[in-house]
Amino acid sequence: MGDTETRANDEGEATAALTPYDLIGGADAVRRLAERLYDIMDADPQAAGIRAMHGDDLRPIKDSLFEFLSAWLGGPQDYFQRADRPCIRSAHRSFAIGPAERDQWLMCMNRALSETEVPEPVRKLLEQPLFRMADMLRSR
Repeated sequence: MGDTETRANDEGEATAALTPYDLIGGADAVRRLAERLYDIMDADPQAAGIRAMHGDDLRPIKDSLFEFLSAWLGGPQDYFQRADRPCIRSAHRSFAIGPAERDQWLMCMNRALSETEVPEPVRKLLEQPLFRMADMLRSR
């Protein structure tokens, strides 16, 4: 994602840059986000189209999304450094993903962001990058 926010100390000097990963709240918050997204997908009839693309056991995909989001948001880069990591586009290529499926995923993600209490400014920061990522995965 690459966006960061720089903080200033009391003298106005720049200190550490904050990544979206930091702004969300780090590993625990990203884990809650990944869990909540798939819980919403599993329960909300509006997400039935994309839920059908997943197996019965959502644990592996929850873990994978947590790892991907952690790295994508600027946290630990373990996901991108693994030799066996799937390319996100390749992992989705076999699915018929169009605007409806993209929008179902975005609905789940937006609800998860809200329900896990990600601050509104951070949700706004992520709005366009998440849309671009979801739209990039379309195959139709």
